[in-house]
Amino acid sequence: MTAFSTTQPIIRRKQHALDVQDLEGLLHIHIQIKDLKLFSSFYTRIDQVFVLWGSITAVIFFTAQFLTLSWTDQAMLWSVLTLVGSWGTCRLAWYWVTVERLRWVVYTWVGLMIGGVLLTNWGIFGGGWVVLPHLCELWLGLSGIGYLVTAWGLRSRAFMFSGLLHFGAIAFLSYLPEWQFLLTGIVTAGSLFLLAQLQWDMHSIDDAQLLTVEQKQFNHKQRELRDLDL
Repeated sequence: MTAFSTTQPIIRRKQHALDVQDLEGLLHIHIQIKDLKLFSSFYTRIDQVFVLWGSITAVIFFTAQFLTLSWTDQAMLWSVLTLVGSWGTCRLAWYWVTVERLRWVVYTWVGLMIGGVLLTNWGIFGGGWVVLPHLCELWLGLSGIGYLVTAWGLRSRAFMFSGLLHFGAIAFLSYLPEWQFLLTGIVTAGSLFLLAQLQWDMHSIDDAQLLTVEQKQFNHKQRELRDLDL
């Protein structure tokens, strides 16, 4: 089993020498007014998944913190957004995870999110009131598990530390009883937006059966260029 790489930085600025699977569906955002560049970055399909879930978690937890929607209305909102996020994850990430042989990571995340929604809805609609005071712990814990599973699949220290951050945040919830949803939203959404904006370490396979010989050679050259930029 391949060990975690210690030669790559845990996180660094995004690099332009991308593999074939990263170039698929690449989104480039460039905002400029005359000669003034306000923002410029590119987002792979995986980055787009992070942005999608970052937006979803921000809406969910900031709504819970600052708006006076009923629990039932929020449960329906969370359910719809989670289904949208799960569908979007499969739609955006499928080619990449197929090449990297990581479909099981997507299955794990979707299972965790659907399981979290079912537990949340049971707490609200099914009389499981023991769940309601611990919703933030529940979602931070599920996210932490998802990150650690992803870290194992990608051999990524960045995802491992993100998972540990989510577990660590659980310990601080009791010190901020009135701001638990805000803290949870900052940790979950902030981690996702950060991962979308930076390049993280991972071990990519060299013998992807889905790629042609030419594509594998292209990826090899791209990785050599990234190594030169360390």
